[in-house]
This record gives sequence, C-alpha cells and structure tokens, in this order.
Amino acid sequence: MSLRGRACIAGAFEHPTRKAPEKSTAQLHAEVAWGALQDAGLSKDDVDGYFCAGDAPGMGPLSMAEYLGLDRLRHVDSTDIGGSSYIAHVAHAAAAIALGRCNVALITLAGRPRSEGQATGTATRAQNPAVPDDQFEIPMGRTVAAAYAMCAMRHMHEFGTTGEQLAWIKVAASHHAQHNEHAMLRKVVTVEEVVSSPMVADPLHRLDCCVISDGGGALVVTRPEIARGLKRPVVTVRGTGEAVKTHAGGYNDLTFSGARYSGARAFEEAGLTPADIRYASIYDSFTITVLIQLEDLGFCAKGEGGKFVSDGNLISGVGRLPFNTDGGGLCNNHPANRGGMTKVIEAVRQLRGEAHPAVQVKDCTLALAHGTGGLLGHRHGSATLILERTA
Repeated sequence: MSLRGRACIAGAFEHPTRKAPEKSTAQLHAEVAWGALQDAGLSKDDVDGYFCAGDAPGMGPLSMAEYLGLDRLRHVDSTDIGGSSYIAHVAHAAAAIALGRCNVALITLAGRPRSEGQATGTATRAQNPAVPDDQFEIPMGRTVAAAYAMCAMRHMHEFGTTGEQLAWIKVAASHHAQHNEHAMLRKVVTVEEVVSSPMVADPLHRLDCCVISDGGGALVVTRPEIARGLKRPVVTVRGTGEAVKTHAGGYNDLTFSGARYSGARAFEEAGLTPADIRYASIYDSFTITVLIQLEDLGFCAKGEGGKFVSDGNLISGVGRLPFNTDGGGLCNNHPANRGGMTKVIEAVRQLRGEAHPAVQVKDCTLALAHGTGGLLGHRHGSATLILERTA
C-alpha cells in the first residue's frame, strides 16, 4: 500500500530552550505536545494516536500517555531507531491513518542531555552488557566521534574528500543559524576556522561536530480531510522510506549509509527524483554525516559529495540545494542527541513559507527530510520523508 497523499502534517513545534535545568523530561514532552497541537488548532482530546521513542521516560508510550492526559488513544507506537525514529514515526502515523487506526497522531521528542552533563561523543558511554554488539565494541573503546571519524577517513581515502570540503557544510549551517534567535551557535564561521578548530577524532575537528542541547519538538499528523479543515497550509506526506544498515560483522563499507535504500524507497513512492527537491533537511550529527547522506540520497554521485557541498552550494539563496536553514544540529539544536524531529519541523516551516525570510526558499513546494539514528560507522537506522505543500 502506498502512503502517498494518505496523511498530512498539520502541526509542528520546536521547543525554544537549549538548556532546561529546571524542567523534567516529561515536562518538556508536555510543552512540545501542547505547542504542536496549538500550531495545528487542535486539542489533546482530538488525539487518538501517540508516537514516541527511547527519549520518552517510562514504559514506551504508557507513562507519557498518562502524563499528557491522552485518554482517547486507539493506536500507539514506540519504534526506536535513534535519531531517525521521528521521521519513521511520521510514516508509521501515515500508515495507521490510512488503515483507519487513528485520525490525529501526536509525535513527541524531548530530552535534557546538556543539563544532565551527558558524556560527549569523545567518551565511552556506559552500555547494557546484554547488548550483543557492545560486548565486542565497548572494550575496544568505541566512541561516537570515532565511529563517524572512521567514515570520514575512509571517504577521504577512497574519493579524495578533504577537510576543507567538509568544512563547507558547517559554514553553510552557520550562515543559516545567524538568523535563528534560538540557535546555540549563531556566529558565521569560515572554512579556515573549521579546519583550525581543535581535532576531536581525526579527521574531524570540533566545528565538524554537532551541539549538545536540551529541548525537544513535536508533530501532529492527521487525515487529509482534517488538515484541509484547519487554518494552516497543508503539508502532505508524499513519499516515505526506511532502512537498517548493520555493521555486517565487521565487513562494513563505511562510505555509504542506509540512506541509499530509504531514500530510493521514498522517491519511488513519491514518483519524484532528487532534482525535484527544493529544500533538504539532512541529519547533521557531524559534517561527514551530511556529505555521505547527500550522496546516498542521489543529490550527487558517490564520491562527489565533497565537490557538491563546496563553495556555498548548501546556502539558501546562494547554492543549488539549501539545507538545514534553521542551522541544524551543527549550529542550532540537537535535542536529546536525536535530530530527526527538528529536520521535519524545519521542512514544514519551509513548505509553509514560515522559515526566516533570510533563508526562506522561494516557491518551496517539495522538501525532503532525512534522519540517521545509531552510529554511521556501525549499525544504524535511516528514514526519509518527502513532503509536499498541496494547499
């Protein structure tokens, strides 16, 4: 069954805070839920489907449903594939709506890693010894930054990609973040400043890495008939795709991601090609994450990502493919260390014409949002959405 045109995103809200020591994670979930419902012009009593992931406290959706007062639920989903979960949730909500299992689906994300002093990407994080891969990888000192640095180093070896080319991704994000009053890093940076920043995990520098922030976001997905009856621009789900890429027992090609598969599925369902996309929200935990995903999604050939992102090609109003016009995870916000939610939110803003005027893409009718959850250099989940403004 195709999900094309079967559901619409009627509400979207990003929490304005980037540090919330005085709030609980549950409270942040409640605040973003309220914000998204207000944006849609709906109430909690309209919600009959609820979606959350591993950032939600408690037993999947049960505790949050109680806390949020969602007492009319007919469908719940707690799929967790890391930062790509919330992009997948939009597709799952569309499927549930198409099957008549719910009419109004609420998706929430929230977390407090900044306030809680969560270990950065350069430290080994405590893991569950029952997880089979951790038994082999944690003793070897696996860290988040190192997992992505391996991909960058291999891409450089295979295709001649340079640190300067990766730096252009951060430069583009900073050009956009300067216009976002809530962004953590609003200073416009240069290529030289990126490659001169301290090395974190060779070849990735500090400015190749995303921010760590508190906050969250939420989305409301509805039947098209409901969306058309609200006083908001109609953003329709046109294509969806999901994939899981494993570490393959160590036989892992580090130069590509699961976006190769999820993107192809989304474009097929949408009946579109990458050339049709006016704006792209691309998961940006590190600069290399963006470059590899752009290749795998088909915006350029494998190995040509370095050339594609250079010379401002990702800057709105300047380049060929405007990306992450809120500043993305590299400069704006990476709530709960899970960036997929904010990718959808900014895509919705662009399609509605509600992005900051300095970065709003002209005649933006088709947008792509893509997320990667887990570790790019190991096992990860990929999810892709193609969204269209239809009214």
